Amino acid sequence: MTDVAPTMTFHPQPQAGEPKPWDFPAPGRGALPNGLTVLRSHRPGQKVVAVEVLLAAPLDAEPEGLDGVATIMARALSEGTDKLDAEEFAAELERCGATLDAAADHPGVRVSLEVPASRLDKALGLLADALRAPAFPDSEVERLVNNRLDEIPHELANPARRAAMALSKELFAPTLRCSRPRQGTEETVARIDAAAVRAFYDAHVRPSTSTVVVVGDLTGIDLDALLAETLGEWTGKPAERRALPSITSDDRARVVIVDRPGAVQTQLLIGRTGSDRHDPVWPAQVLGTYCLGGTLTSRLDRVLREEKGYTYGVRAFGQVLLSTPEGTGASLLGISGSVATDVTAPALGDLWQVLRTLAAEGLTDDERDVAVQNLVGVAPLRYETASAVAGTLADQVEQFLPDDFQAQMYARLARTGTVEATAAAVSAFPLDRLVVVLVGDASAIAEPVGALGLGPVEVVQA
Repeated sequence: MTDVAPTMTFHPQPQAGEPKPWDFPAPGRGALPNGLTVLRSHRPGQKVVAVEVLLAAPLDAEPEGLDGVATIMARALSEGTDKLDAEEFAAELERCGATLDAAADHPGVRVSLEVPASRLDKALGLLADALRAPAFPDSEVERLVNNRLDEIPHELANPARRAAMALSKELFAPTLRCSRPRQGTEETVARIDAAAVRAFYDAHVRPSTSTVVVVGDLTGIDLDALLAETLGEWTGKPAERRALPSITSDDRARVVIVDRPGAVQTQLLIGRTGSDRHDPVWPAQVLGTYCLGGTLTSRLDRVLREEKGYTYGVRAFGQVLLSTPEGTGASLLGISGSVATDVTAPALGDLWQVLRTLAAEGLTDDERDVAVQNLVGVAPLRYETASAVAGTLADQVEQFLPDDFQAQMYARLARTGTVEATAAAVSAFPLDRLVVVLVGDASAIAEPVGALGLGPVEVVQA
């Protein structure tokens, strides 16, 4: 027996290939004879087709005293038609392997359908019936209203939701719909009945002001014929889109504490309003905001989480509230997170110091490069599903943006320099124009927070 040491053959480590060129999918555009605008995107291999229908039924169109009727209407669209009752409709969707959801927001109501491509014809027929002739039965609307009333106390008990409500109330005048909860209050929802839902539908839901987005593998599908046989049968009176409200805000520096006696944590939400995505500075603002608080390695997390141990995470963000063709819409620019009650004031002090340092010293090239890689480099992964593509195309329609906006956005992000990103982030979060909302124990945090000098402090009851 020979004592020979075994040998191992190591194969060369695989090398990464050249990245394939990628662009955000460009949709085709068209329209049906009934006035419905159609966007489509053929995505080979995406066997689950995503359909988004945008209805021009914005929240500011809700009748006075009926905040939440758009949400109830959206939920009731799948509760039966002139052909099927609620249970039958749900059973038919299940047989298709389809999911149908609807939600109301400031721009309007969005109806979302996902279905295997092989059953798109049947599912589109059900969707068309839901839009063309929803039943809105009294009993189902009453059930949805009661469900919504049950949800509201839970939302009020959620510190993050409560902070968002308080910030909207602070920023916007009471006459503006965006100052109030999107899905209504207990008082307004309790007034909603089937007659109110039908009236809202009749006033605002019609094909001539709606858009459908279809994304997926359309191989072998005559989409034109299919749409004509389904959504093409939807009729309604022609109408102009509702005029968009002029949004003004009050972002004078101040602190509002929503009192939660005995709370062991404080929810932070710091915000102000900004322009919509038509603003040429938007790409630089996205990049700068990401460097500030878009990920676990951003500046805010490095200081407040890693160095100080105040929090599990703090995020900075920009969210469009309502957009206009002229670019006069509004977005919410914010910083959010939660900290232990006893470190609320120190955490805010250090957060303000991060913003001061950013203004004084700027971002680094390394921060900018990492942000670009994270935002642009992972885009192909972000849009692997048909629903992700359809959702972005629908966002562009809602915000009156060109169909190539997202593709151009990535190109502009890649071209944005460190100085531009710094300037945009500093402009987004000026220290003298930030409204601070704290949901926590006022008896423990009001005095030390007031000593920071962030603005006048007001305590309100939860």
